[in-house]
Amino acid sequence: MPPHALPPNLDAHAIPSPCYVIDEAVIQRNCELIADAAKRCDAQVLLALKGFAAWRLFPLIRKYLAGVAASSLNEAKLGAEHFGKQVHVYSPAYRDDEIDELLALADHISLNSLSQWDRYRTHVTSAGIACALRINPQHSEVHTAIYDPCAPGSRLGMTADQLGDTPLDGITGLHVHTLCESNADALHRVVATFENKFARQLKQVSWVNLGGGHHITCDDYDVDLLVRIVSALRDKHNVAVYLEPGEAIALNAGVLVATVLDITHNELDIAILDTSAAAHMPDVLEMPYRPNVIGTGAPGEKPYTYRLAGLTCLAGDVIGDYSFDRPLHAGDKLVFTDMAHYTMVKNTAFNGVNLPAIAIHNSVAGDTRIVRTFGYEDYKTRLS
Repeated sequence: MPPHALPPNLDAHAIPSPCYVIDEAVIQRNCELIADAAKRCDAQVLLALKGFAAWRLFPLIRKYLAGVAASSLNEAKLGAEHFGKQVHVYSPAYRDDEIDELLALADHISLNSLSQWDRYRTHVTSAGIACALRINPQHSEVHTAIYDPCAPGSRLGMTADQLGDTPLDGITGLHVHTLCESNADALHRVVATFENKFARQLKQVSWVNLGGGHHITCDDYDVDLLVRIVSALRDKHNVAVYLEPGEAIALNAGVLVATVLDITHNELDIAILDTSAAAHMPDVLEMPYRPNVIGTGAPGEKPYTYRLAGLTCLAGDVIGDYSFDRPLHAGDKLVFTDMAHYTMVKNTAFNGVNLPAIAIHNSVAGDTRIVRTFGYEDYKTRLS
């Protein structure tokens, strides 16, 4: 699905509003592209649940991927229950009251520090699963600080100085995650730094997890370079290699359909929608970025410019300024593109605003089914 187009055969007026609509045909195409790259370099690819966890699509995705990457006990449970293949786990720290249940679900676990290894070594050994240390090569490729695992003062992973000459007795892997929406040239620089700073440790392990942030399904992604990087790392150090993209699997695979509720004016025209940047698409404020809306232009590009704003009472719940070919009215439908990843997994019920419904659409077959709606009980049961 082109990022500026409505999924083929989708009637935006025939579904609830607001509603996330996931195109399973695009999910399949993305998975096919990723599986082909993985086969070429003999890597294993995991679905990072922190980016996309629409479990009704797991039966499709597991045809192409080796398993899931989980960051919590709940994600590990979801992966074990609905994906049914490998479960890899990483968290900056683990809880004593969860570790044994987590290890019973996991095939691989990555620890953030030697102190966590000391604390849980007996548990991990008894569970008989592969264990890695997360390392920090102190090489930043991500320009948005909140998403940069190698930002100064990062809590994520151990530096080469912290590890020193400590033998990795019982540790069989290294986990290095430094990327976000990155092309393969960034990975090339990260791996070069990683190999240089952690040469001693690479001699002691049998597998490496290169984390996520690989934008493999983006049109300009250099898949050939990815294949060369992973193949060289695998062959040079005799290690198995894992990748765990989340966004790449769901890239351009979903839209968010919303409705204009009211038009107000304060220095400019403002359209208040039945959705929210703060509650339903939080990366709009965290990244920040301006999502695409089908049929719109930049402010002033088209005759009518509006600020699209959310439904919550947060003053900054603003999506952005857009221009339209005609005036907006209450009841008009708007469609935000590329809304499958980092939306459903991060949204909130702030102000008690209902979460968007979830629909699965197949742009090839032309069918759409509503798989989840939310209401008062969903809001209430999160509280007490």
